[in-house]
Amino acid sequence: MDQSGAPPMTKTRRLAYVNPLQGTASTFSYSNGNTLPIVGRPFGMASWSPQTDEAGGGWFFHPSHRHLQGIRLTHQPSPWIGDYGHLVLLPQTGPLCLEPGKRASSFKPEAMTIRPDLFRAELLRYRTTLELTPTMRCAGLRLRFPPGEEARLLLSLIDGAARVDVDPSERRVTGFTRANRGGAPDSFAMYFVMEFDCELVAERSGTWNDGYATSPEPRMEGNGIGAFIGLVPGADGVANVRIGTSFVSGDQAAYNLRSEVGGKDFEALRSEAAAEWEDTLDRIDVEDDDENRKRTFYSCFYRLCLFPRTWHEIDPQGRTIHYSPYNGTVCEGPMYSDQGFWDVYRTAYPLFSLLFPTLLGDILQGWVSAYREGGWLPKWASPGERSVMPGTLADAVFADAAAKGIGGFDLATAYEGLVKHATEPSDQPGIGRKGLRDYLEYGYLPHDRYPKESVSSTLDYAYGDFCIAQVARRLGKAEEAQAFEERAGNYKHLFDPAVGFMRGRHADGSWLEPFDPFEWGGPYCEGGPWQCSWAVQHDVPGLAALMGGKERMLERLRELLMQPAYFKPGSYGFEIHEMSEMAASELGQLAISNQPSFHIPYLFAALGSPAETQRLVRKTLDVAFGPGTDGFPGDEDNGSTAAWFMLSAMGLYPLCPGVPEYTLGSPLFDKVTIRLEDGGELVVAAEGNAPDRPYVSRLLVNGREHRVSTVSHATLAAGAELRFAMTDRPVSATQQC
Repeated sequence: MDQSGAPPMTKTRRLAYVNPLQGTASTFSYSNGNTLPIVGRPFGMASWSPQTDEAGGGWFFHPSHRHLQGIRLTHQPSPWIGDYGHLVLLPQTGPLCLEPGKRASSFKPEAMTIRPDLFRAELLRYRTTLELTPTMRCAGLRLRFPPGEEARLLLSLIDGAARVDVDPSERRVTGFTRANRGGAPDSFAMYFVMEFDCELVAERSGTWNDGYATSPEPRMEGNGIGAFIGLVPGADGVANVRIGTSFVSGDQAAYNLRSEVGGKDFEALRSEAAAEWEDTLDRIDVEDDDENRKRTFYSCFYRLCLFPRTWHEIDPQGRTIHYSPYNGTVCEGPMYSDQGFWDVYRTAYPLFSLLFPTLLGDILQGWVSAYREGGWLPKWASPGERSVMPGTLADAVFADAAAKGIGGFDLATAYEGLVKHATEPSDQPGIGRKGLRDYLEYGYLPHDRYPKESVSSTLDYAYGDFCIAQVARRLGKAEEAQAFEERAGNYKHLFDPAVGFMRGRHADGSWLEPFDPFEWGGPYCEGGPWQCSWAVQHDVPGLAALMGGKERMLERLRELLMQPAYFKPGSYGFEIHEMSEMAASELGQLAISNQPSFHIPYLFAALGSPAETQRLVRKTLDVAFGPGTDGFPGDEDNGSTAAWFMLSAMGLYPLCPGVPEYTLGSPLFDKVTIRLEDGGELVVAAEGNAPDRPYVSRLLVNGREHRVSTVSHATLAAGAELRFAMTDRPVSATQQC
């Protein structure tokens, strides 16, 4: 029993807290998370989601819709990136109907079961029940049809060249789809095999094309094709389908099916999926009286464990292999995908270093494989390079792992790739660092030559150079480290003391005119001067010096919070969703809905005012993730926002990835226990915690007085007890120490 008298949470309870619908009530113009309700294994290759509106593009599901078009095999990491290797399955009775909007069936969303291990919905139009449970690369499908009706399964291959073969004699359907929105060579394909436990009726099976004209032919190849498969369910009306997928080949898809599904029935597969999720979620035990906060925490934990997507497979010889989206061939070794480093370096990867250090090493080796196969480290992979967002923030991901002693990957080769994109201009658009020649000449990107994101790119390059220096020092390359550390000061070129912000600058040294602190876009990425001028997490004292000292920088941060949530669309030309989300908050110009603002609440602590960090973090948790939100304050990109909540709720934040320490905030829960990979435990306890007691009066680490500012990764990773004493009044840094 805990101190509240409630029984401790058992392993079998944690999965019940996960809400896959969190963040799914989103649109193009306003993001409540822009998530999908994913059914899949942790870091699984094959994800599954209900589809309610194919015409919605990346927004193909919304929880308010009451018509279901099928269950979709999806690999979409974000609606802004789009899907690839996708298909849709729908059981049907009655007249054959193929077009997505016309074939859809009404269903009751409130009666739908959607969990990481199980999807279940009743299709009211067809009086049919659809159930799916996932494995890493495959799935089990259970269909229950009404008696006396012609039963069939529709398979829709959308958005690209594809092929499908229906073989009633073997009770099998095979094929592939090349559907993708970019980042894939011409040889890319997602292969699938479907095996049925019931008879397939050749006379009621066939294929269709874009025009939805049916054909009795069991084979078709083209764009926007599909198949309808006549079924003879068992006496109980049930038909089971086993589905295997692969990016390597059709034979590998069949092997994945044999190795992951084999002869297991639906319930056995579901139990395995549930057990794997329970084991994963069991890494963290939250003790608190607030059930809603625990639901948010474990739903965020689930989101964290969906990306990056595993992209490698195990062949019949036991080798780890993958189709490379970087060179179009099958290679050995691990591979991962669906990851934007600009988003995840700030929170998700530092949290991986605590929760999954061995997996993290394997993920990093996957990015090393990407460098070896494509010649450059990726920036946004889905499945290969998509070349979006500024900077080359793999710098921070590798630096953070190196600083924390994470093993399992080739650090020397990673460093080679980091140095390449920091020193070698690329002739390929979107590869490496944009404008590198000018950056090396001027120390910044001249805005007259790079009118888009010149400030944000420069700041990210300077921070990236700092990170590369940390890797160089880890490898004993002192001279190279010093050179990159000197480059890390390039942010100073863009600070204009006359306005107090980072600002676009031309090649002749003149400033971009006119200047408006509320105008978004132009030299800034998804923000304006108020949001983007603080991206100097590697040198907070240096930034403070530019602003006139620590006290002046603290004043500017307070001004940021007191400003109205006002903005001008600027070069975007219209109100992008990030603007709308900031305007809807109660945090002034703190756009916590987007990654560039993630670290801002913790700058107060870095400047010697931890009480202001404690108050602001707690307020932000309440405003952005509190009761009634049922989502995220903005895009939940690949676990980044989910990890921000998890870390902040535990009272920890990696202010500067690449430096092996965490800035301390205000723990949200009474007690959190992280079960470390080596068997140890990290405990964070908040004594006297309450909504009106966000301040820390004292901290004990392993029973000893500790400063309320930072704690090292080594202390946490070795297993430690952090005991915070909470109070309702601000406590000065001097008193706290």
